[in-house]
Amino acid sequence: MEKSYNNLGQEKNGLDHAYGEDVHILAEPFTLGMLAELGKPETRQPRFNEILETLYRGLLQRMIGHEFPRRLIECETNMIQSTPKGVFHGQIVDPESRAVTVNVARAGTIPSHLCQNVLHQVIDPANVRQDHVIMERTTDETGAVTGAALHGSKIGGDVDGAHLIFPDPMGATGSSLSKVIQHYRSEVGGTPASIMTAHLIVTPEFIRNMKAEQPGVKIWALRLDRGESPEEVLSMRPGEDSRESGLNEIDYIVPGAGGVGEIINNSWI
Repeated sequence: MEKSYNNLGQEKNGLDHAYGEDVHILAEPFTLGMLAELGKPETRQPRFNEILETLYRGLLQRMIGHEFPRRLIECETNMIQSTPKGVFHGQIVDPESRAVTVNVARAGTIPSHLCQNVLHQVIDPANVRQDHVIMERTTDETGAVTGAALHGSKIGGDVDGAHLIFPDPMGATGSSLSKVIQHYRSEVGGTPASIMTAHLIVTPEFIRNMKAEQPGVKIWALRLDRGESPEEVLSMRPGEDSRESGLNEIDYIVPGAGGVGEIINNSWI
């Protein structure tokens, strides 16, 4: 019987970097092209959300396949009618896994819903839960981010043994997400099997802050933006120089994609 699929191993990070093994930046030509279109000034609804869905489905499939436990199965195919060798034998995502995806409103609403749907395809839907957290960045009079405020939540139970996922399109400073993760760690019962964040774009500041404030969190992203770094740093391997920066003076990502939450919801307030 086929042995090639018995131990699939782990896919390597797409982008070579020095951030550590818990940071995965896929940097694939297909998704980078779509992400570039997403960030164009002329890209608006409904095209924007169509691209968002394609990008997140691909990211989540890679993340789940890498991070979730696996089970070895034997499954008959239609060829079993012609030959006793018509049996697939290999690893799949363990369908008994437990997962919680967290909608950090408002930019995370569609990504979290997509995550729930993707998880339903590979694990028992009864083991998939979606929580909701109302979080907002706080800013000063110049518009610079000063922190994050938690306004409310709907959390459906404990997270013991669950894979806890935070899909949030833009990982800028990490202040909001860090506060939500800390809320789960200190206020929600149980110890999760893993904690993962899933993003379209992250900055060096996000990665540094998340690793410092929430050690052990696994960061997954399609792209790293560090457009505010000194010219010589941009020629260096990502993660090697502390002068790396992807944020402007009011903590928006450069080159970034603009106000993703505003465009997703077509709400500009």
